[in-house]
Amino acid sequence: MFDDLQMKVVVNHEQQYSIWPADRDNPLGWNDAGKVGSKEECLAYIEQAWTDMRPLSLRRSMAQLRTSRTSSDKEK
Repeated sequence: MFDDLQMKVVVNHEQQYSIWPADRDNPLGWNDAGKVGSKEECLAYIEQAWTDMRPLSLRRSMAQLRTSRTSSDKEK
């Protein structure tokens, strides 16, 4: 019954992905990622698109930390 259900890929503000039934409104805070298809197709899309599982805020924080460390190393 659910195997032929059309799904869509959704993404949140942290660039985390999930699948959602295509005929339903997105959950609050989630936007369409542009892929609609079977569950398997959507999961395959996510596997290729979501290469870094860390939330966006963590990736930005770590990048900022690396930048500040590099700057302080240059000052020494």
